Amino acid sequence: MDTSLPRDAAAVNPAFPLRLMLLTHSYWPEHSPPQRRWLSLTREFRKAGWDVDVVAPVAHYPNGKRDLPRRKAGFAFAHQEGPHGETIRRVPYLRHLGTSPLARFVDQLFSAVMSVPIGLGGKKPDAILATAPSLPTLATGYVLSRLRRVPFIVEMRDAWPDLARDARIVQGSVKSLVERVVEFVQQRADLVVTVTDGFTETLRDRGIKNVVTVSNGLDLNSMPFLEPPALERDVFQAVYLGNHGKSQRLDILIRASALLGDGFHLTLVGHGTSRPQLVKLARELNAPVTFFPSLQGQAVMDKYREADTCIVSLRDDWKSFETTVPSKTYEVLAIGRHVTAVVRGEAERIIVEAGGGDVVAANAEAVAQLWRELSEDRSRLASGSSGRDWVRDNADYAQLALRYMDSITSLVNPESADARGTA
Repeated sequence: MDTSLPRDAAAVNPAFPLRLMLLTHSYWPEHSPPQRRWLSLTREFRKAGWDVDVVAPVAHYPNGKRDLPRRKAGFAFAHQEGPHGETIRRVPYLRHLGTSPLARFVDQLFSAVMSVPIGLGGKKPDAILATAPSLPTLATGYVLSRLRRVPFIVEMRDAWPDLARDARIVQGSVKSLVERVVEFVQQRADLVVTVTDGFTETLRDRGIKNVVTVSNGLDLNSMPFLEPPALERDVFQAVYLGNHGKSQRLDILIRASALLGDGFHLTLVGHGTSRPQLVKLARELNAPVTFFPSLQGQAVMDKYREADTCIVSLRDDWKSFETTVPSKTYEVLAIGRHVTAVVRGEAERIIVEAGGGDVVAANAEAVAQLWRELSEDRSRLASGSSGRDWVRDNADYAQLALRYMDSITSLVNPESADARGTA
């Protein structure tokens, strides 16, 4: 690529190389939602010739301590080359054990503060992007953008601050500090990126004008399309892979499996703050449930192959979840497994539109009844390719990255919007 082109060439070519600084609380080689999203996006940005500087803590997710070899996890205050040629600037962290929200917040706050001097080093970026829900990271992005005098992009991967109130992090009618900080940053960002159309509209209704949607997604070419489950099987297998927290209400699934008993089995894979209580509940109900820690790579595909149905779940009593889509939704649709969708709002619309499975109410009796019906008519488990086709059209990172680059280029070079409008 000819980097000697005049700078305003980016106005008509969104792939013209820019330099982006990404602030995130988790990145490669960790396995986490921001890592999965941004490793894929960074690969596409780098293919287009962009420089990407990632400012992230030494790898220590999810256990709060460094489990990887030091050379792979990175050294604090040192540079590290990422898998796609991006530069990773490592930030120190506070070691903590367990899944305490307070401990994680203090850790994120410490790393966010330390990110300021690290973010001031190196070449000046064309834009700074901070990805939430790590709220301290948003504040750091705002400070750095002002100090370096470049546009500031906020990526809201969750519906903050709405989620804070639904989760009772915020109580009462008086706005909390959390809400004020999030709204302050959103209102002063040059661009806000959300992952759902619903939350984009919510923010626009609140007067935030420059908002775009770049949904979560996956690398479709790396995802196999599985053969449907056998038409005859002794045990019906339901599988959930993902976070075990308050947001998912996985106790509903455990109670459903307990109602069904013999001939049914539930597998829960992952970690989270609610996991100890879920294990205890399954034991008390003598439910046919097996728990696994978080899995990666081929082990994940093995669990999908074992499944008759895969579950995506969000509790239905938090209004913010009407504009939230679990990231696993795209993965299950892409592999062609039937989806048991305990969701509503935008996630429900996607499942129905993609023809990927059944949407069911968030109560144990309804889930148990659905699984009973599916086990009696296993032909319903053959979802076909409609879900994968939907992902190809709407959630493939190769296409999502182009949309992202176009939005950033338009921000850095305002003339680009006019150029495209007259093209």
